[in-house]
Amino acid sequence: MEAGPDAAIARVIASAIRLGVELDAHEAAEWIREMAAESTGGDLVVDVEAGVYGHRVTMLDVRPEDLARFRTMAKVVGFEDRPPHVLTALSISGSAAQNKINAYPADCDFFERVHITTDTREEACAILAALIREKALATGGGPRRRLCEVKFGSHPVAASKGGTAVSAGAPMSWTLEEVRAGQLEVTLGDGTARVYTWQDASHEPGWCKLDWVIADATRGQLANASNDLDPTWEAPDGRIVPLDGFLDPYFQEVYLDTGSIPLFSKLVSELTADAVDDYVETLEHEIWKHTIQEPNYGKAARRMYNVFRFDGHYAEAAYIRELFDEPVAALYQVAALIRTLDEAARSGETFETETMVAQVDRLIMSAIQALDGPGEAEMVGHLLRLRDSLRARKSQAEEADDMRGVQLAALGAVNAYFERQLRAVPEIEAYLRAIAQRAP
Repeated sequence: MEAGPDAAIARVIASAIRLGVELDAHEAAEWIREMAAESTGGDLVVDVEAGVYGHRVTMLDVRPEDLARFRTMAKVVGFEDRPPHVLTALSISGSAAQNKINAYPADCDFFERVHITTDTREEACAILAALIREKALATGGGPRRRLCEVKFGSHPVAASKGGTAVSAGAPMSWTLEEVRAGQLEVTLGDGTARVYTWQDASHEPGWCKLDWVIADATRGQLANASNDLDPTWEAPDGRIVPLDGFLDPYFQEVYLDTGSIPLFSKLVSELTADAVDDYVETLEHEIWKHTIQEPNYGKAARRMYNVFRFDGHYAEAAYIRELFDEPVAALYQVAALIRTLDEAARSGETFETETMVAQVDRLIMSAIQALDGPGEAEMVGHLLRLRDSLRARKSQAEEADDMRGVQLAALGAVNAYFERQLRAVPEIEAYLRAIAQRAP
């Protein structure tokens, strides 16, 4: 994939024209120039007017006009500072942070650094446990939101929960009812039951994450919103210890409050010099997974976009950037939106039926625009039945069948589209062949 920038962009533009992808040559060249430019102030970029900051690579993909929407959601998902012991830094992450290129984002993903200063790790874990439980209970229900799941704690031994196997070290998944009760039950390998309390889970917090369905007033639809926490403990001697065992890098986040810059700077100074290499390596393992083990070329394309931006293959990144603005990419969000509708339909909370029906109507228009022939007929048929079942409040089994049909049809169409468009570019095809040869 090595080539001079002019030759590389010329080849990518030629591929885009051949494949019918609308790529503005001037805009692509300008974006590549900005990506390749050395940042005189370092990698951290602050947008004073918008009040946000992040890595310069990510900040190029931020659309400031969307920030008000995320700040509204942040009132539900975010944690508040409790000085001097608890300081936080909330950001939007993933495709949410890349809202300039992702015209059809699937979810509203947040990422939050929660930094706790206490005398002992045990005290820090107890404070974290109290914060997460308090947030879950405070935002568990209501007319415009519903808490779906909390991940907190790590299973000490293999077991099964609700008929699903969980391995030792896997994150504990809590329903709102289990959080309220302060305990959950699993079945061990010998068939005996074991109860874990919230306090038990606090000893090894592991992956900490909260997921909601939220009524997005700005777009008039329901959305999946999540907050993935990066909890850290600062010891009396100044040592910083990740409570989940890993200090996350900052290459996919846009932080929503410049007042958190001092905390952010303290934490990222702990990252090793090879943090970028580790980040790229992690993404490439996921690319292998989504092209070889569990094919999902939409997810693979998002990760390749990030890899190419960081390893200097800007022309290929510019091409992938345009793929997410094509009509078929709208179907990428269908699986996530169907999951949102499923959660809303199954909840006991009052989500407006007309909001859900209107959301399905928009999916129908996306399918008509993106597909043709039998694929369009199949997708629209599933969506029409789903709309009717939501309006009539039919049984969950009937809704589930149609939701599953929509998801499979959408994922199939998106998978085929991205694989075809990615492999048609010789440089990207060569990269995918190299990825396929790697050991998992």
